[in-house]
Amino acid sequence: MQNIKVIDGTYKIRGNDTDMAGLVFPLVEEFKVGAKGGYVTVDGAAVNGFPDRNIKIKMSGPEGYELVGENVQATVREESDAEIVERIRERFEMLKDMTKAVKKGDVRAMIVSGPPGVGKSHGVEEVLDRYKTMQALGAGKSFEVIKGAMSPIGLYCKLFKMADKGNVVVFDDCDSIFQDDLSLNILKAALDSKKTRMIHWNTDSFKLRNEGVPDSFRFEASAIFITNMKFDKVKGKLREHLTALESRCHYMDLTIDSEKDKMLRIKQVTQDGMLDSYDIEDETKEEIMDFIDINKNRLRELSLRTVLKVADLAKAFPTKWEAMAENTVMRRA
Repeated sequence: MQNIKVIDGTYKIRGNDTDMAGLVFPLVEEFKVGAKGGYVTVDGAAVNGFPDRNIKIKMSGPEGYELVGENVQATVREESDAEIVERIRERFEMLKDMTKAVKKGDVRAMIVSGPPGVGKSHGVEEVLDRYKTMQALGAGKSFEVIKGAMSPIGLYCKLFKMADKGNVVVFDDCDSIFQDDLSLNILKAALDSKKTRMIHWNTDSFKLRNEGVPDSFRFEASAIFITNMKFDKVKGKLREHLTALESRCHYMDLTIDSEKDKMLRIKQVTQDGMLDSYDIEDETKEEIMDFIDINKNRLRELSLRTVLKVADLAKAFPTKWEAMAENTVMRRA
């Protein structure tokens, strides 16, 4: 792919026109004039800090860039800490917006992928919890969070009970259902793109008869899958299963791919008030975050849950919480 060097061009980042002069991108499409002026299309994914897609760099004419050939590498640009925090914050805001769309039925299904302990489940449940008051008054529909393993017939029964329009089924860390052929076929039927989604159970079952569940029903609810897996990294037969599910869902990757990303996410959530409910001094809260940061490579798990564990210790053992944490949340050297 031919590379270009921007001489005079801008790209809008978070509402602001950003000077792109000097940056090198793979060229996707030569200069064009559109309804909003001239632009050249480049591969944004090639340069860190830009969207993982093709982007349009605004410029006055083709003299705004020069061809530099394939041997000149795309710009190696490291995101600043502030940019990483803002990128992740935007993803979690998108997660909330998408969850609202799922609840309204505008989006049929969504997969949320990210490492453990960064607030995926909290972000989804925080939105859905707002509907509880309406549900209690009989004006709203319900949602249910399912965790852990589930058999195919258990899945079938659960979907039947939640089949009404406006309901949301949240599968939180239920990755085993992705690996079972029968469970996957049930999910494929539940999330099919057809206007009418019918789910069938084609074998006789005492459980269905006993619980009054029919051998077929119409499914009109929505679903959210929360997982630690990155679907595009999975290989083998499971990858085929995930592809079938992914084709029926919106897939949201929270883009927390490194220990640095995870640590900045933890700092961001903590600064936003995660520890406000703890009856401990602000100085102690800062000491907790320092403890997490300087020991992040030896923690059993670098996560928001670990921060809360250490905060619990700081509240229970004000004078020796660091020693207690060393023996409970850290691996031995």
